[in-house]
Amino acid sequence: MNPLHETLEWLVNIPSVTGNEGRIATAIAERLLPTWSLASVARIGNSLVVGEPSGRPMIVMYGHTDTVPEQGNATARIEGDRMYGLGTSDMKAGVAVMIHLLEDEAIRNGPFDVVGVFYDKEEGPSAENGLEEVLDRVDWLAAAKLAIVMEPTDLQLELGCNGVLNADVIFRGKSAHSARPWLGENAVTKAGQWLAGLHALEPKLVVIDGLEYREVFSVTRAHGGIANNIIPPEFTFNLNHRFPPLYGLDEAEARLRRVAAAADEVVIKDRAPAGIVPEGNELVTKLQRITGAELAAKQGWTDVARLSERGIPAVNYGPGEVAQAHQVGENVPLRYLDDALAALGEFLSG
Repeated sequence: MNPLHETLEWLVNIPSVTGNEGRIATAIAERLLPTWSLASVARIGNSLVVGEPSGRPMIVMYGHTDTVPEQGNATARIEGDRMYGLGTSDMKAGVAVMIHLLEDEAIRNGPFDVVGVFYDKEEGPSAENGLEEVLDRVDWLAAAKLAIVMEPTDLQLELGCNGVLNADVIFRGKSAHSARPWLGENAVTKAGQWLAGLHALEPKLVVIDGLEYREVFSVTRAHGGIANNIIPPEFTFNLNHRFPPLYGLDEAEARLRRVAAAADEVVIKDRAPAGIVPEGNELVTKLQRITGAELAAKQGWTDVARLSERGIPAVNYGPGEVAQAHQVGENVPLRYLDDALAALGEFLSG
């Protein structure tokens, strides 16, 4: 088997569901220590920073090591030209490519200080993301000329990313016996008109520097009711808002509150900013030329946003397939790994 494909198989077969990344962090550190000195491999909780500045222009690759919970897909297997298994696309394919790039002597001796950041807890709540602590403790990462977040992009070069808000949208009524509903007010049916309007709401297209982002509002969870014979006095939805880099967090929150204005209460549960599109960055131009990648907007949220907040120019580029993320049959075309390794190898060594 191709060594790169073997590395992906090895990574997939190390369980690393969010919150349980200790084993994979240790395995990656042990794998890279023969290539890098002990002083160049820093462990921060269950995250790793591999490499250090020496005065050359610095490029940092970022990859999260955690996965969503398994769905009977925890073990890697190859069928035809694809590898199946949890995390193959999101994003252990990107992590495998990072490992091989960090092991490449031509890259280590090339024109850049190349650094790899392997971090934990990306798939959980934004406030618990392990990258935040890494960036706080390793302040020299902010000097990077370019950050490459190896999230799945189908080998496209995706710039910026949508921000995300989650809010409880609460409708209140009054409980009563279900045999005498006129004595109460049904919070579930009270919400019906608002739900119908949201169902008909079309995504809003926003174009930034020729890149097409879509602003969307989606109900992702709903709960309410007490018993089969009680009129429900409260019904709560999670409203998920994806907003383009055109809006800051406060403006995005105001837009969500306008959409949910019919509710009795709106409680913002978490929020993460959109990622900025880097402008006039020669390294991004070079990366596009070498990869031949199409430029696209990132519809989902990635840590490009977290890096942008700290003034670090960042892009998304990875071998995973976007549509495969979190799927029970998650898989990745093996040639995507080969193509990403070849393109990034040329970019980082030349």
